[in-house]
Amino acid sequence: MEPNWQIKTTLPMVSTMTQDLKWSEYDFTKIPFDDLISVGQRTLLYRDVFTVSWLLGRFCNYKCSYCWPYARSDRKDHRPTELCLKTIDEIKRQARGNGFNSFHFSLSGGEPTFHPGYLNILSHLADDVPNTNYTSIHMTSNCSRNMKWFEDYVEKAKPFHRASITCSLHVEHVDTPEKMQQLADKLILCQEHDVQITINMVMVPELFEQYYDNALFFHKQNINVTLKPQSDPSASRVVDGYTEKMLKKLWNGMPQMAYTEQKRIWNDRPKPSFELPPQSIGNNDKSVPWHMQVEFTDSKGKKWYMDQAERFNAFNFNKFKGWSCQAGYSGIIIREPDGSIKRSYSCSDVPLGNIETGFKLFDGPRPCISESCVSSADSKIPKRKQNELR
Repeated sequence: MEPNWQIKTTLPMVSTMTQDLKWSEYDFTKIPFDDLISVGQRTLLYRDVFTVSWLLGRFCNYKCSYCWPYARSDRKDHRPTELCLKTIDEIKRQARGNGFNSFHFSLSGGEPTFHPGYLNILSHLADDVPNTNYTSIHMTSNCSRNMKWFEDYVEKAKPFHRASITCSLHVEHVDTPEKMQQLADKLILCQEHDVQITINMVMVPELFEQYYDNALFFHKQNINVTLKPQSDPSASRVVDGYTEKMLKKLWNGMPQMAYTEQKRIWNDRPKPSFELPPQSIGNNDKSVPWHMQVEFTDSKGKKWYMDQAERFNAFNFNKFKGWSCQAGYSGIIIREPDGSIKRSYSCSDVPLGNIETGFKLFDGPRPCISESCVSSADSKIPKRKQNELR
């Protein structure tokens, strides 16, 4: 039996960005997507984690030509910080009533770092860390704030079991080598303070090689880069225009690396009350690498792994209608401008409530009602085919 992942090459040293490189490469094309019966992020499968994906507001300081109209606004539509803190407390109260005492808060926008109370929100979450089994924070950001802001951020992030940032690289704004290096310097600062970093790059077919060179610029500095395919306006399928060579790079691309092993300053982060279970890969003795975040099970019970759910769309693996899904039970999203609380980005049913008027979480998993998951945050929520429940 072959292992479910293969390291084909080690990370080479390069002298030019234009060299076509093979990084440590995982052959995700071997995953039998048509035969899978369950999927989920491993931390959500094996810990009592309740997740909150919170769009803190649609205001963004960037005006990217390709941005969806509903994803940004020139108006600073942020909720008052005090209301945000009260909402956090109520979410935790209800989640604990359902048996959850680990929490993951993913904050995005718009550009979330412009919420005037962003760092206060982190402080409020940090105060409750000793009362939880595990607490992690995540931020999706264009990382355009200055170095001083990030110096304050890494201090606020210290009390958490885990802190991470997904940096969305927008080449319409980060458009010179100087700006690229300024961004890299901020991300390296975060890595050196034990904040896990990934850059997401949407690889537009017409500009693929240029964007790939940009990816190499950051990858050479030990910053993780995820190459994402461009989706159509429905966010349910990949656009046309990719060559076979491009698709191969998207399928296996530049996986997560143990980037911080070289430069990391290990902080005394609190230890979670329990760890992920050790699991072997294939018939060898190696345990699942820490950066293999997603676990699949096929109809024969075999386990498969992937580093990030962001890769799902490259394989058109995002259709789970009818599967039993934990959205609304083990996690929610909060959207602006109306403050609605929903079970996921993709589900179009009646919201669970509103941060202004109240909300009620589900008391268990429910069938998926969506034609496709439009967000990787939705795709990695634990789910299983209904006829495979056991």
